[in-house]
Amino acid sequence: MQNESSGDRGQQTGHLDFEEFYQSAYARLVGQLFSVTGSLEQAEDVVQEAFVRALGRWPRIQTYDVPELWVRRVAINLAVSEIRRLRRRAAALLRLGAQTSQVQLSPKTVHLAEMLGQVPVNQRPVLLLHDVLDLPIDQIAEQLGLPSSTVRGRLARARASLARHLATDPEGALPCDGRP
Repeated sequence: MQNESSGDRGQQTGHLDFEEFYQSAYARLVGQLFSVTGSLEQAEDVVQEAFVRALGRWPRIQTYDVPELWVRRVAINLAVSEIRRLRRRAAALLRLGAQTSQVQLSPKTVHLAEMLGQVPVNQRPVLLLHDVLDLPIDQIAEQLGLPSSTVRGRLARARASLARHLATDPEGALPCDGRP
């Protein structure tokens, strides 16, 4: 029994050590990564992600002479990967060329997007595909790579969520003619 208790204390100590490490290094690392990303929001994102990764490896990382170096390196790698991804995206957009016409969204499409915005993100595609585009459950399951039972469950939860929203906004209605 005593071994379990001291083991729990060891985990708690490790958790507290990580919290102290996080508190002491977070702001400094965000400032450093801001120089790399040029965006405070992006710097915060990559530093937070690096800390999440460090937490999973904390027993090993805490033995390093300077654990902050590991977190900084991971954050820099994440930032550079994001910059590269954005550059590839920009290059692809340039290759596509300038669009000659702007897409005009109909009021019906805007209303549909607003209504779907009331539904949790993972349920939106199921609701759109089934209730708006009128696809069968099996086809939706195949398209989304989900079991049919998962599609049915998400559809039921999405409809319930939408019904709760419509109860507070009786003017809203989901267009169901297959065309957003």
